Amino acid sequence: MATASQTLTKVDLYRELARQLRADSIRCSTAAGSGHPTSSLSAADLMAVLLASHFRYDWATPKDPANDHLIFSKGHASPLYYALLRAAGAIDDPELMTFRKFGSRLEGHPTPILPWTDVATGSLGQGLPIAVGEALAGKRPLNAPFHVWTLTGDSELAEGSIWEGLDHAGHEGLSNFTAIFDINRLGQRGPTELEWNVDAYAARVKAFGCDPIVIDGHDVAAIDDALGRARRAERPTVIVAKTVKGKGVSFLEDKEGWHGKALDPEQAKQALAELGATASRSFPTIRPDPWTPAATPAPTRPEFKTYTEAVATRKAYGEALAALGAARSDVVVLDAEVSNSTHAEDFKQTAPDRFFEMYIAEQQMVAAAVGMQVLGLVPFASTFAAFMSRAYDFIRMAAISQANIRLSGSHAGVSIGEDGPSQMALEDLAMMRAVHGSTVLYPCDANQTARLVGLMADRKGISYLRTTREKTPILYTDRLDDFRIGGSRVVRGGGADDAVAVIAAGITVHEAVKAADQLKDSVKVRVIDAYSVKPIDTAALVDAVQTTGGLIVVAEDHWPEGGLGDAVLAALADAGTCGELVRFVHLAPREMPGSGKPAELLAAAGIDAAHIADAVKELAG
Repeated sequence: MATASQTLTKVDLYRELARQLRADSIRCSTAAGSGHPTSSLSAADLMAVLLASHFRYDWATPKDPANDHLIFSKGHASPLYYALLRAAGAIDDPELMTFRKFGSRLEGHPTPILPWTDVATGSLGQGLPIAVGEALAGKRPLNAPFHVWTLTGDSELAEGSIWEGLDHAGHEGLSNFTAIFDINRLGQRGPTELEWNVDAYAARVKAFGCDPIVIDGHDVAAIDDALGRARRAERPTVIVAKTVKGKGVSFLEDKEGWHGKALDPEQAKQALAELGATASRSFPTIRPDPWTPAATPAPTRPEFKTYTEAVATRKAYGEALAALGAARSDVVVLDAEVSNSTHAEDFKQTAPDRFFEMYIAEQQMVAAAVGMQVLGLVPFASTFAAFMSRAYDFIRMAAISQANIRLSGSHAGVSIGEDGPSQMALEDLAMMRAVHGSTVLYPCDANQTARLVGLMADRKGISYLRTTREKTPILYTDRLDDFRIGGSRVVRGGGADDAVAVIAAGITVHEAVKAADQLKDSVKVRVIDAYSVKPIDTAALVDAVQTTGGLIVVAEDHWPEGGLGDAVLAALADAGTCGELVRFVHLAPREMPGSGKPAELLAAAGIDAAHIADAVKELAG
């Protein structure tokens, strides 16, 4: 047991470190002329105690697999985060003062441009569920000793994704996960929903299966005790800390109107005098105990099936995952309680310990995938394509995080049939094409699907695979290893006398083939399977325009805005081909569909073989 003098020394250390964190938060935000100093001041005591005594991290080796993880879910408190890095000696004072300046690594909200930063935060409600994903990976496939900490603001506790995360943490019993709630009462425009009702927060936390610890967030001894209990706990823990926004500066404490406002130089001088600020220095921190992950089998070449009869591409997706699971120990699969429809459940046949059921919580599913890839895993996450839109902000932020995740959306387009428009995903291609650096794939048969899934496993960035509900005929039986990201295939025509080019992907490839076969005695049709929607095969499109004299039909099972048609036009424009005479017919659903048989709905949307044939004949004159 520590003596009274030792305890006093420890408390003094915490207070000195907290004072520096507050001072540096003010200094860097004042120099920037912007930022969130008051949101940083409220959590300074919490972070001081965590950094000094509970956060185990080798700052010289950020990729040490034994390192703890800390995510600022309240990413706007970045002055505090960067002040913490300064106190740990990870950055120096001159760099701290580049906060928010052009070219600086210290951006307005943290991003992984810094090697100590796991993910980008700043869109509230995301850091905590990503931390849950890291804890899941640490507990199950990695069996790692690290602890995952996340600092969460009280404004973001109105976000449903926070409670999705806590629900999953409770369900999985993630004892290696601790959330720290900074309950400072004030949000951007005024008081938060529950203000300082910490008992209400604690009751909500407990209802979601996590253990709350309610403390005064400025009592460093209480913070120390709570963090120690959290590390030793057998359940996920949430420290509900009552704090004061702007703590430590009299004219800022619990005052409205200061959110997101930097102090001017005179105000900063007064604040630093009140704090008793001294020159910033580095503080000793704790390294993790040495740990070496268990040896894993060397990866082998996946043995993908070769299909000869019609099968749904969603089924081929699942069976390709199973092949990857058998060949690679780093692949993990997540699904939002529809794995019997997406066929992600097939993965459980070869790697049940690396399958994660996320239930109907698409935001948490994508967040967990982002967290897992931080740790070197290769995540695939799937649900119905229509429901991927619920997690779009997480996908957008994953791109900012430079995350490598693979997403699959099934049951896309009017071709799903009787379920109706709520399930049809007619906007997913546009959604995913707009993500920075994304890859968008839309296979038309099972053999193509399997090979594209294999390519996704090694693809950097955000990749998305759109799969089909209905069984589709097999088009490809040879050259299966020739499929590539950014490629396409000519499945009809391809000669110098092709009169019209039809560009399609997925389900409409088969409709285009039917149309071309119907017209073979009257019009020579080139059918291009543009399975790589982004990046698209520009060379194949330019060749089609030059061969046909610019007679182009695009047929797609997607709204006309933002899908394959727009991808084709953008590629031709970038190539300078639109300066030539191009007659472009765009076939796509334009009226809200209803329920019906797939063939009926394709016809009603004007994207079946008959409508494609009519468009070709009209263009051909």
